[in-house]
Amino acid sequence: MGVMNCSTAWLALHSMEGGIQLTTGLANEADQLTAELSAWLQDWDLQSAVQTLTLPLEGGQVALICNLRPEFRQACMPGHDTLSLHEKLVSGHRADESWTLEREIWVALLGSPHRFQFASLAALGSHIRVRRNMALAARKTALAFKTEAAERPEADWHYEEEPGFILNPGRPLINALVAATQPEATGKLYDFSCYRATEYVILLGIAQEAQKHHPRLLQELQHLNERHAIRSGQFHDVFLIEYGSMDAPLPARFYVPGDRLWFRNPDERSSDVTGYEGSWVMYMGGGLFSNFWKRDAPFTLESKAIEIFHWKDGVYTDAQGDLQMDESVVERHVAQTQANPEARAQVLQRMIRMRDPKGVYAEGGCIDTTREYPRSVSRDQCDLVLPKF
Repeated sequence: MGVMNCSTAWLALHSMEGGIQLTTGLANEADQLTAELSAWLQDWDLQSAVQTLTLPLEGGQVALICNLRPEFRQACMPGHDTLSLHEKLVSGHRADESWTLEREIWVALLGSPHRFQFASLAALGSHIRVRRNMALAARKTALAFKTEAAERPEADWHYEEEPGFILNPGRPLINALVAATQPEATGKLYDFSCYRATEYVILLGIAQEAQKHHPRLLQELQHLNERHAIRSGQFHDVFLIEYGSMDAPLPARFYVPGDRLWFRNPDERSSDVTGYEGSWVMYMGGGLFSNFWKRDAPFTLESKAIEIFHWKDGVYTDAQGDLQMDESVVERHVAQTQANPEARAQVLQRMIRMRDPKGVYAEGGCIDTTREYPRSVSRDQCDLVLPKF
């Protein structure tokens, strides 16, 4: 390929913002990949909504770049706003929950300002199914409200000081995760943090995909969780990829179903209350974010921002001199703000903006610049490196 072609390819690549990139090993495989992708898009009634570009890469590989046609993106997610995507896509289509959710994920990925890269169509399909699993699991997840408590179903889990909550021998991982997070399984709500709950939702989504498409990985995850819990920073490193940054923030209203994200508490005093530094949630699609304490009242972006704003009003010092949160005060202030259009607009103007850097409490809002999504667990592109214990 000559210099002119290289320059043309480079310009073309960067003129097609974000979307999905598929890579194939040989140039002569590109046509087949394009045809297979077209067939997939037809299954989702998206073939007329997508534009593709085939570009040669170094070493003989070929990249297939796919994103939404500008007019389709402007109609469905202007300014990368995905929060109304569900209602714009469902018109005239079947109402099957799983199908409509996967279609919403497809469109959000194709219209993303961030480019998601996959080694194959199989890896892309796996990624979409994992996101679907996570979003559906998040919709079913409910916890008891004690931010400092730690409890699991005793039939499935037991606690050890260093490894944390680990599986009882022979108790299937998927069933144990469902029992801990979905009260229909046990008839009981369990106490643990929303951050840990997001980890369980993510692990459940991955395990459900592995059960059908990568059984060996499920077996490895089963054995690992019988020995040691993967949690907090290590969980992020093992299972997740963070996208966006402080220098290149994601748009404030761009979310893909299955994203994990953090809303920051911009009030310095109330952020010192344990569990109120911010709020970890899953984006479930349809403009809704998880509310693990009140599952039947999921958050919109606006209602979440208003709740966090009023944490400053619920904070108090107890008899021992420790900061605590009075949720009833927060609820009362939230109701007053929601009932007053002018006050509501003022709160949202203050909160729906990018957060300040760590340690800074100035003019920033509650919106984080990044999101997180699971690493590939496809059988032909598994990016998980599980730790040894």
